[in-house]
Amino acid sequence: MFHGSIVALLTPFKNGKVDEAAFQSFVEWQVAEGTHGLVPCGTTGESPTLSHDEHNRVVELCIEAAGGKVPVIAGTGSNSTEEAVALTRHAKQAGAAAALVVTPYYNKPTQEGLYQHFKAIHDSADLPIIIYNIPGRSVVDMSIATMARLAKLPNIVGVKDATADLVRPLRTRLEIGPDFCQLSGEDATAIAFLAQGGVGCISVSANVAPKACAAMQDAWRTGDYATAYHYRDLLMPLHHAMFVETSPGPVKYAASLLGKCAEDVRLPLVPVSDATRETVRAAMVSAGLL
Repeated sequence: MFHGSIVALLTPFKNGKVDEAAFQSFVEWQVAEGTHGLVPCGTTGESPTLSHDEHNRVVELCIEAAGGKVPVIAGTGSNSTEEAVALTRHAKQAGAAAALVVTPYYNKPTQEGLYQHFKAIHDSADLPIIIYNIPGRSVVDMSIATMARLAKLPNIVGVKDATADLVRPLRTRLEIGPDFCQLSGEDATAIAFLAQGGVGCISVSANVAPKACAAMQDAWRTGDYATAYHYRDLLMPLHHAMFVETSPGPVKYAASLLGKCAEDVRLPLVPVSDATRETVRAAMVSAGLL
């Protein structure tokens, strides 16, 4: 199904509004550089600060710019089940290939609550759903047992695993089966995650290093492990730099260095510090991006 380097797209802003032209140009560049899939309106896209109209518009712009060349997995999660249902229905209508749905943040639902939340979204729209499990931001952690229960539903097709627990993908594979699409949500674990049964990575670093991230994934799929390890090592300083401050601050600054968009973020995020700028620039030079 979905595999390889799937970019968690940033959302460019200009004068406080979504910079639609910059966003579509950015999506077209990603496709041309070899990115295997696109995720608009995830955390990296500052979805918490997008209005519903902006959120839906960004998904539409992404699908239009992608032109069917690569799949678009629309971020449609919310800590309100009703809101997540509405966003997922829109993604289906807009032509998304799938929805990426984060575990509800702040509410701290039980495992049963998680199951019922995802089942309600599943039942609301005939669209493949990838569970986004990220305890570091949402505070809740979906258990493998709950995920296996959800995987029995026909349109729950995979997980973006941002736990950085490299035992989990293997345990999940053994519990649910090899057809369940497991994608790393942590760039630094991308290769290790593949070795444990994953099939790709939903990547922040791919915003600014799409060609290298895609080449690394392609090399692994063809058994060219020397090349895969080369890119793994080359990109590691960049992966680290993307999170020295709250994402997407660093990656927005990195994209601005490439002339892809302004570095503007929305409150409560603020532009990155001078120290972070130095770290990001050095990492990009190290990766051959500048």
